[in-house]
Amino acid sequence: MLIVIVCLALSIMSYVRTLDQERSATADRVLSIAETLAHDPFVVSSVEAPDASAQLQPYALTVIATADVDFVTIMDRDRTRYTHPDPSQLGQPYIGSIGAALNGHSQVEEYEGTLGPSVRAIVPVFDETGEVTAMVAVGVTLESLSVAQAASLPQIIIVGLAAIALGGLGAWILSRYLRRVTLGYGPEQLKSLFAFYDSALHSVREGLILVDDDRRLVLYNDEAASLLGLPDPGDHDPVPLAEVVLPESVRDLLGSGRVAVDEIHLTRERVLVVSQKQASQPERGDRARGRGPGGGRRPRDEGGQGTVVTLRDRTDIQELTGELATMTTLSEALRAQTHEHANRLHTVSTLIELGRSQEALDFAVRDRQESQRLTDSFVDSLDEPFITALMIGKAAQANERGIELTVTANGELPPGSLDARDLVTVAGNLLDNAFDAAADSDERHVWADFLAADGELIITIADSGPGVGEADIDAIFHLGASAKTADDGLAGRGFGLVLVRQAVTRLRGHLGVESDGGAIFTVTLPLRAERFCGEDGDVNDGEDGDGGGR
Repeated sequence: MLIVIVCLALSIMSYVRTLDQERSATADRVLSIAETLAHDPFVVSSVEAPDASAQLQPYALTVIATADVDFVTIMDRDRTRYTHPDPSQLGQPYIGSIGAALNGHSQVEEYEGTLGPSVRAIVPVFDETGEVTAMVAVGVTLESLSVAQAASLPQIIIVGLAAIALGGLGAWILSRYLRRVTLGYGPEQLKSLFAFYDSALHSVREGLILVDDDRRLVLYNDEAASLLGLPDPGDHDPVPLAEVVLPESVRDLLGSGRVAVDEIHLTRERVLVVSQKQASQPERGDRARGRGPGGGRRPRDEGGQGTVVTLRDRTDIQELTGELATMTTLSEALRAQTHEHANRLHTVSTLIELGRSQEALDFAVRDRQESQRLTDSFVDSLDEPFITALMIGKAAQANERGIELTVTANGELPPGSLDARDLVTVAGNLLDNAFDAAADSDERHVWADFLAADGELIITIADSGPGVGEADIDAIFHLGASAKTADDGLAGRGFGLVLVRQAVTRLRGHLGVESDGGAIFTVTLPLRAERFCGEDGDVNDGEDGDGGGR
């Protein structure tokens, strides 16, 4: 309807403009003819002849026929007509304005004469002395103008109809395009959907990130900004991922565009569960069937849509997992120690029952001396009760598994200089991995060394296992990675080294790994009086990378 109204208005304006142009062109034409006649020597000489009308009338009729005008009137100063298309009007007074012509000026006007309303030009005729001796009037009736104007009307109508047709076609094509890209939603529906989606985007407890196919960060919500340390979300242009401060592993995932389901990524302070999938456009047919947003539409894959990334914070769960792993390590060590102690008590009691009291006493004293030696080595040097208890338990566990454990400790560890739980996490998980690696080797040996010196505690755990390949160093420090096979009964655990890495991070320490026959893990922890948590992000893993082992 709007297109029709606009085209009608333009057509009317075009018609009116054509009328004005036609009248202006006619006025210029009759003025030009009149001036030509007024300067014609024949006319100049004939107006002064006694029989002026007899000489000029045939000439005027010839001009009317050839110049396509309705009348040529040559008159005397007193309006007496010498010529006229109607012979009966000869000698009659001219009807119209002649004031300007008598004063020697040309003029154009619309006036109603004997032939009806007309556009006419009146031009003076001068003699040799410059006096006005006669006047020439040339005109075209408005009726003739109307005929000429009516001839242009079909063209205007055709152009108007063509504009309406083209405008309607363009409007239909545009409507189809808009319905396709908006899935059939109207402006009010889009407004409501935008309000709902924007509210949902910023209120959900999961982080949400939108990345386009040019690897630019298009949109993210408040939770994503909090989890990744991004600026507060707001209206801004898409930003290339290279210009955004993101954890390296998260940046690699977003830059790859690959599909990811519940991948674990570590940031400076958090453990995140990240999923990524290609964005897809819903089927348009669902809209026609009345399904609202989220009403079970089937996605339709189309290229060029970018990716959608969701993030969930697993930090609290991970901390609980770390504490549970620490307690599990201690409980396993105590279980092994209890089991070993029960075996030895059973041996002593049996020797006593057999009447071999001296041998029972020697066996008990020798066992007590071995345990006391291990306890004294820690009490006299590190004096850390949790580590002491852990190592005594691990010694029993190693003995139970048929593994030789060599433990050394040197230096002094100030009380409270390191978090006990983190120490147990680091030493316990590294020893568990070392036991698993050494169990399949011929030598079946694990070495544990604790050295406190120069304000640092250096923990070195080595095993006689197969070692760690260079290509595996980085991978094994990611949550879920594990070198244990399904036959171990522990496959897929992969938590130990990540817990070690996080504990070392909290203690602002350094973690390195290398292979020399077997895997050698070295942890260097600064000793301070206060407890702290790391804020520097990933561990500086030294020149060997940040991981190894199992």
